[in-house]
Amino acid sequence: MKNIDDLVDSAADLAERGLSKGEIADELNVSRETASCAMADLLSKQGEDVDLTIGIEKAGAPLATTVARELDTDLGTYAPSKHQWDDDESEAADGSFSRNFAQIRDRDCYVVDDTITSGNTMTETVEAIQQQGGNPIACVVLADKRGIEEIHGVPVYSLLQVIRVGSDQSSA
Repeated sequence: MKNIDDLVDSAADLAERGLSKGEIADELNVSRETASCAMADLLSKQGEDVDLTIGIEKAGAPLATTVARELDTDLGTYAPSKHQWDDDESEAADGSFSRNFAQIRDRDCYVVDDTITSGNTMTETVEAIQQQGGNPIACVVLADKRGIEEIHGVPVYSLLQVIRVGSDQSSA
């Protein structure tokens, strides 16, 4: 592969053929760390004063760890409400930031996750950061299944956009 654009094009081609993320990584012989470095490259052009990377738990946190290392930022994690279910409750609790990592405290930050499916988790995270007084500068994911370009004015970048190709039988 010559560069990240070749990697993205190849990954998109494999996704169109129906391969899973794991199969694509195996086929392209790339590791999670390689993908994280590519994500860091996308974010590095978004702001010079950013000193915090927030990973969305569970799958986004390991990616964010490598991104934070690449960009020399502190690391924080956010557990979205969908991960806060309690067997005794009928509704999920609010999402929360881990106290084991860096806190928002009015900082500029990046947001990292593995996939956007509906956009709800990324939207919740951006809103939670803003409620804590933080300023999300950009979001990045490995794969975007919705083609979301921004959330509340915050740009969203992806290494791969998954676009469903097929005919609509109802219009035939």
